[in-house]
Amino acid sequence: MVARPAHLNAYEFAVVSALRAKQLLAGCTPRLEGDHSAATMAQMEVAAGCVARADRATAAGTIQP
Repeated sequence: MVARPAHLNAYEFAVVSALRAKQLLAGCTPRLEGDHSAATMAQMEVAAGCVARADRATAAGTIQP
């Protein structure tokens, strides 16, 4: 079991981890070392801060920094 970071609520952690697991299953390179399933690796990456969510508006380029 991977501990959820304090700055993420449970829903956000689950959604970001699921999206990252989907990327890993599609062939993306893991950002951490280890031989784990895609779901576990995704949770570990999110917990370690290697993966973060992007706001839709920012990702779409509608908001200028």
